[in-house]
Amino acid sequence: MIVGTQSYVWFQIYQAMGKKHSDDWDEVLAGVAAAGCQAFEGTVDDVASPHLCERMASLLAKHGLQMPSIYAGSRLHDAGWEPSVHEVLGKAVFAKQLGATVLVTNPQPLPHDKTDAELECQAHGLDVLGKELAGLGLRLAFHNHSPEMKASAREFHHMLVGTDPRHVGLCLDAHWIYRGAGNSQVALFDIVRLYGPRIVSLHLRQSRAGVWTQTMGDGDIDYRRLAATLRELPFDGPAILEQAIEAGTPTDLPPIERERASRQYVREVFGA
Repeated sequence: MIVGTQSYVWFQIYQAMGKKHSDDWDEVLAGVAAAGCQAFEGTVDDVASPHLCERMASLLAKHGLQMPSIYAGSRLHDAGWEPSVHEVLGKAVFAKQLGATVLVTNPQPLPHDKTDAELECQAHGLDVLGKELAGLGLRLAFHNHSPEMKASAREFHHMLVGTDPRHVGLCLDAHWIYRGAGNSQVALFDIVRLYGPRIVSLHLRQSRAGVWTQTMGDGDIDYRRLAATLRELPFDGPAILEQAIEAGTPTDLPPIERERASRQYVREVFGA
């Protein structure tokens, strides 16, 4: 299992310093490597041109890192789904050149619950995107935050029930599933039981008493149980640290130390 870190972590780190992480990829990737990670999950916008792709490839090689997965936004719930699919595909070509095998997407959330028609449209767009990405040698992974878990998780479930498993996999973001379901491990492990064979990547975050912790460790989510469950599937995709900061999260450790401690916990629990 390859263990990496997600770009949002470094966005927050640099934001706290009044800087933009994308202004100094060399420094960012040096930090990722110093934390003991093997990989970095950026976004397709970070590499969406020959120049940007070449620069990222050079820096990944310099710091001994891989980019097995990459993140892309998408708008698939309305008539704009086809242009969005074409846009993602155009950028995914560069991700493939960097060695990515998984493209993670979280279809655009709305301020209200999506209608049945919007969910059906979104599932169709997701299926088409997954089929086209497969032609490029990339596996599509559906990703969620809290909104997709509302109203009996109707959006989350339809993105999997309403799509072809050959085209659409799942990025299991354990904590967003847990939080979106009202802080429920029952919901999390039910989803793993229902869709386990479709899990192609992980996003990892922990909390204690409902508040995100600064490092991965034992807490609200039983990651030791999750690791054991995934070994039985078996799962061997990338595991991406996304230990973000919210109100109440301790920040007494330096950022690289936070990532290093999280990396060590994943090594211990997942055997990665």
